[in-house]
Amino acid sequence: MSVVEEAIFSPCSGTVETVLTKENNHVYEWEKLFLIKTQNGRIEEISIGISGYITSLPVKKGQDVNSQTVLAIIQDDLLITGSD
Repeated sequence: MSVVEEAIFSPCSGTVETVLTKENNHVYEWEKLFLIKTQNGRIEEISIGISGYITSLPVKKGQDVNSQTVLAIIQDDLLITGSD
């Protein structure tokens, strides 16, 4: 089986308020990974629809981001763990 790595891009422009995970952590589908404060002051909760291991975490708290910014790289564990 091959390794599948996915880049997680910021869905909005703003400032990273909180990083809720660490490199090498296992994360689950729809687990909150980041909080980003948008330019209009709203806090966006960032999560993704895959589970796996964080292999790279290039952003830090206080960093400005936009839709081209990679927040993390995750190695997909290819497990389907959906819930209702």
